[in-house]
Amino acid sequence: MRRIGMIDRIVVIGGGISGLSSAFYLQREAERQGKKVQLTIVDGAPDLGGKINTLQRDGFVIERGPDSFLARKLPILELAKDLGIENELTAQNENGKTSYIMRDGKLHPMPKGMVLGIPTNLDTFMQTTLLSEEGKARSLQDLEMAGAAPEGDESLGDFLSRRIGPEIVKHISEPLLAGIYAGDLSKLSIQATFPQFAEAERQYGSLIRGTQLKQQNKAPQQAPDYLPDELKNSVFLSFKQGLSTMVHALDQALQSVNRRMGETVVEIKPLEGEDAAARYEVVLESGEVLPADHVLVTIPAFNAADLLEPLVDVTELRAIQYVSVANVVMAFEKSTFDKTFDGSGFLVPRSEGLRITACTWTSNKWLHTSPDDKVLLRCYVGRAGDEQSAMLPDEELKKAVLEDIQKVLGIDAVPIFTQITRLPRSMPQYPVGHLDNTARLRKRLSEELPGVYVTGAAFGGVGLPDCIRSGKEAAHEIAESL
Repeated sequence: MRRIGMIDRIVVIGGGISGLSSAFYLQREAERQGKKVQLTIVDGAPDLGGKINTLQRDGFVIERGPDSFLARKLPILELAKDLGIENELTAQNENGKTSYIMRDGKLHPMPKGMVLGIPTNLDTFMQTTLLSEEGKARSLQDLEMAGAAPEGDESLGDFLSRRIGPEIVKHISEPLLAGIYAGDLSKLSIQATFPQFAEAERQYGSLIRGTQLKQQNKAPQQAPDYLPDELKNSVFLSFKQGLSTMVHALDQALQSVNRRMGETVVEIKPLEGEDAAARYEVVLESGEVLPADHVLVTIPAFNAADLLEPLVDVTELRAIQYVSVANVVMAFEKSTFDKTFDGSGFLVPRSEGLRITACTWTSNKWLHTSPDDKVLLRCYVGRAGDEQSAMLPDEELKKAVLEDIQKVLGIDAVPIFTQITRLPRSMPQYPVGHLDNTARLRKRLSEELPGVYVTGAAFGGVGLPDCIRSGKEAAHEIAESL
């Protein structure tokens, strides 16, 4: 019978952070169990890391993909500890934490006490210049409205408009929350993005009251003992030499793992019969065939759908749409910039009509990213409904972003250099019903394609910690069947 006395062969399709985390924890769990496995990572890119891509240039540390992560999400800290790189972590600048939102061409500070755009300090909320008096009053009606939580899922936009009104959604919630997904709030699943909002309504009959009470009753999160003291109070963290530090460490930890970089998987072929050498053959574009007892698919949903569709219904994968974005990094001489910052950056609502959706004052938020006599800004372009901006020709995109920056900040400085990174179809959009869809898809795979698994940003969160968590969970699921 196949595999008796043999090594379990596992093929991980995708060398981004989800695939790398899966491979790392699979390797570690197999060693713990005393099991023999042969791991192979396949990725169409020439290098590991997926969207994580740190550029070192002229003393700058430039992130071309994600630039940081939430410190409260432990999977990434646990991975850093497991890799022995926890001392490479760095905190956000203490003087770079205030964020701004644009309205009517001016920057307004985010009201203190906002939790993911939900007001919890009503005194400071009533003082904000971001909303009209009518808009504030409508938001506070949430405290008096009867709870009307529908059964099942609903869109994030419908929920927020129903509870706190359209004005706060337009000017605060949309640029803040949609910015995380580059998405359209009217189409994003609340259960897959911010389920705590729906829970607050169900439990307390009010989004604001529920958020207030959860904040008041929340026990202070104890930072892990292995985290250096200077990092324990930072909301966001990164690495001193950039997020690629983590990719390099995973690369070293996975030296015994086979790699097929620059290779695309074109087919997963089930093998029949008790005498078959493996459950599946993973066929590469080059013609190479990899025998596999387990196949873990961590690539974007549209690629996964193309690969799995000949074998199983992939309706749920096709329901996950993607948005294209770009980031434009600009470096300036501080002596010509004529502007100082007291925060981390600003968000731009759709209604402002700019090309950029947000701007991080990177050299103020992250002191390790820039020489002292320079200024580094990172601007974001593209969101649901406006993806064409991210795909403008280089010179046109540079000009559009610089014009927006000059308009908002009132400067006329010229960049030393500009670095453009386009990320086509990079931001998964979780539709209403996404969690049920995911559970249904995984159940179908377990029944019709045993040994084939899906994980990654398309399913359980787009942030780095979420991808690491999902990779670790997939690794443990596979390890149980070794």
